[in-house]
Amino acid sequence: MASVIDIPKYREKTGIFEDREHAGRLLAEELKHLKEDEAAIVIAIPAGGLPVAYFISQKLELELEVAITRKLHVPWNPEIGFGAITWNGLVDINRPLVDQLGLNEREISRVIDFEKNIIEVRRNLYKQENFPDLENRIPILVDDGLASGYTMLAAIESVLTFKPNMIIVAVPTASVGAIEKVKPMVDTLVCPHTPAGFIFAVADAYQHWYDVPDEEVLSLLSILKGTKKC
Repeated sequence: MASVIDIPKYREKTGIFEDREHAGRLLAEELKHLKEDEAAIVIAIPAGGLPVAYFISQKLELELEVAITRKLHVPWNPEIGFGAITWNGLVDINRPLVDQLGLNEREISRVIDFEKNIIEVRRNLYKQENFPDLENRIPILVDDGLASGYTMLAAIESVLTFKPNMIIVAVPTASVGAIEKVKPMVDTLVCPHTPAGFIFAVADAYQHWYDVPDEEVLSLLSILKGTKKC
């Protein structure tokens, strides 16, 4: 069961972070003991998690990789996810929600196939070939926030197959439900903003919120490639 690092004064506030850069820098402060640790590696869940992860990696001088993980969207409401799929094919489905929504296996398979195709397109776009070996390393999984938590859960389960030494999740904000799902799976969960209540939206924690375009992702990845140590 993970230890949860939050900042109590932020719990019931909104608009805490100016933007994803501000959130990344704040998370980096909570992770500064890992600065230049050769075992540590920052792993971003794009698109929204990449700007946050980028500023963590820059501040802590750590390697950064992307773990393309996609929400499985309800066909008639793309804002709702019933699970997630990862870059290496792991699928995590919220079965109680699937039953509640009445989704059948054919509908589920169609969504999975659709998201698999998007992951492949993104891998080609990002020029991602081989995922790094994480055995005995300390992956820091980063997203811009957790609503249901299923996208992060799928990423964690995939990373566990690499036999890391420990897993850290670092997110600026998360719902209570997502925290309860994630913390038994990792060693440390860093989440400054942990609001209680039934209504939760990741965007509420940010003053400047937008969907991160591919152009921004590619720009950050290009900068990273240009600054990698030879």
